[in-house]
Amino acid sequence: MSQTSRALSPFGTTIFATMSRLALEHDAVNLAQGFPDFDGPAFIKQAAKDAIDHQPNQYAPMPGLPALRKAIAARFAADTGVACDPDAQVVVTSGCTEAVAAAMLGLCEPGDEVVLFEPFYDSYRACVAMAGAVPRYVPLRPRYESGPNGQRRIASFDFDPAELAAAFVTLRAGARTRAVLVNTPHNPTGKVFSRAELAQIAALCVRHNALALSDEVYERLLFEPGTHPHIPLATLPGMAERTLTLSSLGKTFSLTGWKVGWAVGPEVLVAAVRAAHQFLTFSVPTPLQHAAAVALTREGEAVPALLATLREGRDALAGALEALGFVVHVPAGTYFICADHTAVSARLGVSGDQAFVLELIKRCRVAAIPPSVFYNDTSLGTSLVRFAFCKRAETIAEGIKRLQALGDRR
Repeated sequence: MSQTSRALSPFGTTIFATMSRLALEHDAVNLAQGFPDFDGPAFIKQAAKDAIDHQPNQYAPMPGLPALRKAIAARFAADTGVACDPDAQVVVTSGCTEAVAAAMLGLCEPGDEVVLFEPFYDSYRACVAMAGAVPRYVPLRPRYESGPNGQRRIASFDFDPAELAAAFVTLRAGARTRAVLVNTPHNPTGKVFSRAELAQIAALCVRHNALALSDEVYERLLFEPGTHPHIPLATLPGMAERTLTLSSLGKTFSLTGWKVGWAVGPEVLVAAVRAAHQFLTFSVPTPLQHAAAVALTREGEAVPALLATLREGRDALAGALEALGFVVHVPAGTYFICADHTAVSARLGVSGDQAFVLELIKRCRVAAIPPSVFYNDTSLGTSLVRFAFCKRAETIAEGIKRLQALGDRR
């Protein structure tokens, strides 16, 4: 008999752990879990080694090392034009995942409602449950169109403004919309929310006196910044005072195992996050915080090369998937490709994303993610599959080679 709490028992083991385990069992190319198969820059790793050797290896201050908080505040102010006090408006967390959890636990009362866009990063719904809050879902639906060469593609993932408005309430049977959780650039779709979309979200937050939790971990991973720029939600009218901006070191610097994240926002909101953080992890490893401060002050030495690698992988994998009959969404940000597998799975005689990714493992020895696990209404995701392209060129090439076992589209 399960001893897991009612809040967490519905979630089971995360899909990322499951697919990575299957990838190892089948000696598969792992295009499932979103971590690079290469390390971050040497100068950041050296900074961590130097900190181990020359700095105290004891607890860091609960809110984070002053040097790191100062670097985070300076970066946030430069990106947004919003002033940030590193002593009162920043807290360092164990990755952005803890920042989301601490924000939910620190800001939500049982019964409060939280608006989530689906598909969502899988921890979001669990964090809402742990806080005793109630999720309200707004789907991002794929919009299909024909490309310049007649190839069908997914042009974007869009929400219905009426559905978004209906998810917000000032009061419902004693409940209120406490917050909306926005992830831009968006995992798993690769969507970058437009200014017009963010303005709709902001207007509803202001109208209903709701908070915004903005997960911006992929903020630097943009492939068309001219046409699809990242716009921090805190910069929109009325939002600086009601937005917590969450981010981390892992995605920008390919150091996902370090789990160094942060939350930035108004002092009263950050105080709530700190109240939860102090009893979750208390502090983040001290040497890694020293190195994170170095990373943020020398960001320009790392990001351009990473973007070049990711763009190469994105374009190679997207082209190969299209040639095999997938209907592809070429992402404007993140390092994920979502594609419609319907035509391919029909050729293989399987149905649904769960069956399809298992067939990929067995037939091709390639691991991918079934996106239905990121939906409350799982039927919305069964036609899709997610691939991660944050891999070395040779890994992508081997994955493409193995995918040829699916046969051509004819």
